[in-house]
Amino acid sequence: MSRALLNDLKGQRFWQHFAVHALSAVGLIAVLAGLYDVFFPDVAEGVGTWMTIITVGIALIYAAVRSWPRPIEQQYEAPNVKISLVRGDILEQYADHLVIGMQTTFDTEMPRIIARTSLQAQFVDKIYGGDVKRLDGELDQALSDKVPVGTITKPGKTKVYEVGTVAVLEQATRSFFCVAYSEMDAKNVARSSIENLWRGLDQLWREVADRANGGTVAVPVLGGGLARLSQILPAQDSVRFIILSFVFASRRERVCDELKIVVQSEQYDRLDRLEIQAFLISLRAS
Repeated sequence: MSRALLNDLKGQRFWQHFAVHALSAVGLIAVLAGLYDVFFPDVAEGVGTWMTIITVGIALIYAAVRSWPRPIEQQYEAPNVKISLVRGDILEQYADHLVIGMQTTFDTEMPRIIARTSLQAQFVDKIYGGDVKRLDGELDQALSDKVPVGTITKPGKTKVYEVGTVAVLEQATRSFFCVAYSEMDAKNVARSSIENLWRGLDQLWREVADRANGGTVAVPVLGGGLARLSQILPAQDSVRFIILSFVFASRRERVCDELKIVVQSEQYDRLDRLEIQAFLISLRAS
C-alpha cells in the first residue's frame, strides 16, 4: 500500500464518507427487510442473526467502494474543462504545455542567482540541455513586444517587467508559459505575495487562452521555493488557489481543455487529496 493511499485512508474525510455510505446502506437494507417481513412473515422468522451479518457485510463493502480514494479529477460542463491533480515531475509531462514560474527580471544565471535546486534551473537543464544562452535568446524574443516598467541595479538582468508578464516559448507541438509573479531586490532575493500570484495567474490564463490552442496545460504548485510564499500559502492552499483562479478565468473565456496540476511526490503525499476532490466538486456550476 502506497504512502499516499495510506494517508487518504487515515484521513478524517475518508472515514466521514465511509460512515455516511455505510449508514445509508444499512438504512436501505433495513427498509427492504421490513417490507419483506410484512409480505412474507414466516420466511423471515429465524434469520435475524444471518440478516444482521449480511447487512453489515454489504454495508461495509458498499461504503468501502464508494469512499475508496480515486484519481483526483473533475470534469465540468460549464465551462467544458477538466481539472486533474497528479503526482510527478512537471518537466516529464512531455505532451503538455508547461507553466514555469519566474521573476519580473527573468533572470536565468545559475547558481549565483537561480538556485540549482529550483524548478527554473531544472527547466534549463532538462528542456534546454543547460544552454542558458539559448534560453535567454528565446526569452528576449518572447519579451520583445513587452515594455519594461523600470530597471534595477543588481547582478544579472536589470530590466524589470510588470508582475504578470508572460514570456511564451514555443516548440513544435507545445509551449512553455514563463510567468513572472515574484520580484527580485538589489541582492537578487526573490519575493512574491498573494496579490502578485493572483495577478500572475490571471495574466497566465489569458496568454494560455490566446496561445495554447486548447490541449492540456501542466502547472506546478506555485508559491514555494524562491517565491517564499510557502509559510502563508502551503501546498494545499496553493492547489486550491490555482484551481479557483483557473475556474474563474474559464468562466470568462475558454482557456484550455484540461488543467493538470503536477505535484512533487513529497508534497503529494502530504496533501489532503479527498479535501481537494471535494473542493473540485463544490465548484461545479449549479
